[in-house]
Amino acid sequence: MRRPVHILFLFFIILIPFRMMAEEEKDSLRNREEVNIGILQNIFYYAGRYSRLIDEYDAELYIKAHLHVHKSNHWVRYVPSMIRFEKGVKDYINESVSEIHYTAPDIYDRKIKANVSTFPKNKGQITDVYDYINLNVYSATMMTNKILSPLDRANKKYYKYYMDSIVPNEKAYRYKIRIVPKFKSTQLVSGYMWVKEHSWNIQTIYIEGIYDVILFKMKVDMGDKGHEEFVPVHYDLDLRFKFAWNDLQMKATADMTYKNIKLYSEFAKRRKRRNKHRHDLTKSYTLSVDTTKLINTQREFEQFRPKPLSSDELALYFSYYMRQADIEKKKYKKQRLRTKSQVFWGQVGDMLTDNYYLNLKGIGSVKCSPLLNPFLLDYSHSRGWSYRQKFKYNRFFTNSERMLRVAPQIGYNFKDKQLYLKLNTEWQYWPQKQGSIELTAGNNRRIFSSMVIDQLKEWPDSTFNMNKKDMDYFKDINVELMNSIEVVNGLTIKLGINMHHRTLVNRSSIELRHPLTGKEWAKLRNIDYSYNSFAPRIVVQWTPHQYYYMNGKRKMNLPSVLPTFSIDYERAFPRIFGCRGTYERIEVDIRQHIKLTSIKSVSYRLGGGAFTRHRGMYFVDFENFRRHNVPEDWNDEIGGTFQLLASRWFNTSRRYIRGHFTYESPFILLRPLNKWLGRVQVERLYLGLLRMPGIKSYVELGYGIGTHIFDAGIFVNNMNGDKMGVGCKFTFELFRD
Repeated sequence: MRRPVHILFLFFIILIPFRMMAEEEKDSLRNREEVNIGILQNIFYYAGRYSRLIDEYDAELYIKAHLHVHKSNHWVRYVPSMIRFEKGVKDYINESVSEIHYTAPDIYDRKIKANVSTFPKNKGQITDVYDYINLNVYSATMMTNKILSPLDRANKKYYKYYMDSIVPNEKAYRYKIRIVPKFKSTQLVSGYMWVKEHSWNIQTIYIEGIYDVILFKMKVDMGDKGHEEFVPVHYDLDLRFKFAWNDLQMKATADMTYKNIKLYSEFAKRRKRRNKHRHDLTKSYTLSVDTTKLINTQREFEQFRPKPLSSDELALYFSYYMRQADIEKKKYKKQRLRTKSQVFWGQVGDMLTDNYYLNLKGIGSVKCSPLLNPFLLDYSHSRGWSYRQKFKYNRFFTNSERMLRVAPQIGYNFKDKQLYLKLNTEWQYWPQKQGSIELTAGNNRRIFSSMVIDQLKEWPDSTFNMNKKDMDYFKDINVELMNSIEVVNGLTIKLGINMHHRTLVNRSSIELRHPLTGKEWAKLRNIDYSYNSFAPRIVVQWTPHQYYYMNGKRKMNLPSVLPTFSIDYERAFPRIFGCRGTYERIEVDIRQHIKLTSIKSVSYRLGGGAFTRHRGMYFVDFENFRRHNVPEDWNDEIGGTFQLLASRWFNTSRRYIRGHFTYESPFILLRPLNKWLGRVQVERLYLGLLRMPGIKSYVELGYGIGTHIFDAGIFVNNMNGDKMGVGCKFTFELFRD
């Protein structure tokens, strides 16, 4: 357990130098007066009103971004959204035009209709600056709820406000107010804003902070006439990415041209109530724009530019086209001279160190991250180190909007020294009803059963030399075929079959001490070392008041504010595919995620299960209460499983009742230490409870932190009131795609 503790200490040391504001700026603030409380009250009051003022708008967004490479190395290849830079090229430019549809409260739909760039083709793309642009200035949070707005009344306890200057005007004063966070945190920003007296609307706001490892500076200018006074019309962005001795800087500008702006009113409220289905939010989420033809040539793009390009920007495009022509010539010559062996090993090298995305016209698309990627590692106290890799193949059928997904996955657990393989295949044949057929195949984690040892106990001790290590563990190969369909909105039924083939891990450890008689050989041959099971399965899942929107013919469910209930039933039948036993498995599960505020949340998961009517061979193998081979990521499992519970307990008892509770907030315990630990993005508290035969009471408490680079947690447990344990969980979260 010392090794992960050392790693955590190292990362905390790396995070300490985070600085939100220069020392000279701090000194200059000491002589400034804090803003009058009356002015602040007016700003907060009107910001709350203006945040709900705009009901809907359509706009055209033009973005121009210039990327400069100060320093780069091979580590930058592991960033999924990053390009592979051309050798010797330090500057790149990208322009795009998009149609934007906004619906209150914070629903944005964007469709790109034109794009030109000097970035290399088919090598990925730089982080899209749209995350910084789709913001409601008056909202309580910014950047997809990761930053607390200084304009919200509830957030004023995290900020200080100083008066920079007052500009008199014939009708109203204009105030420049400096914004300073009270402590360092990635949820807080610094900057200033210009506010107009009487109407108390924001005319300009400048903020800087950290968002997903990127140091950003952003200036937003609001409109100056009509309804545009309440929406942004121009953005200036300066983004700086520094990681692992890489230093990249992107400067971007963006302009919004509004076609219509609708204010929220009682008429809009009544219009939404008359929607054909009260849970159908299609009109809020979809934008009717023909994007079948993407404009990507300079000649066609000219019509969208609000201003002509500068001579330096034109030179970037000219240099790019000259390089492309030269590359094509060299590529043709190399292809004639390179041997098949050189081509093969060059492709292998690309797979090991590069992200790759292949769009095969008429066939589908393949996506994979580098095979040698340290950010796919995961550590857990009970499982040790794990590594995983996913490949994704998607094919979308345009006419019917059906979809085929194939996702092979490999994983290796260093503690078990076992390679895991898994294949998920899904054919979505009825997108309106989320109807799909899913086939899953792979080798599961070794499962515990004492049935072979129980059979060998019937023999005299002098018969065998037996190493009992692994004599109670079985390898498991699983194939599952399920058909899923949403019968009515929120109610999904899954029907299918579940098959297992389990074989003893260490059969070779049984050695005879003396020759056996004919009868003894016949008896020994009756001992089974492999077992099959065949079980039809049904899952019923219900989410009350499930909201959704239609993307063409495809139904897309949205996160629900109400709990999701599920019942999972499985029944094994003998004499089918060699199955010689029978059992019934039933599990119930309730889960819910509750947003307390924009950045605080509580989630819980309650459930129980039992194996009943068992006869002959069966293995205790629950669906909801199990230990996965290789965890998917932090959020998939960290709050819904027991980190310190030994693996064999998951397959020992025929019954269980469990509960999990997670509280998440950016400021719980580390707020006094934010001066040194400013990059801690979120803190989490965990509680897990379990009761099952053999364990009267099991309690697990945990505390975790989340940063842009990694997530970590420490856990303590107590079993039956007397056995204590301590462990930790660690996983990289940087650039997870």
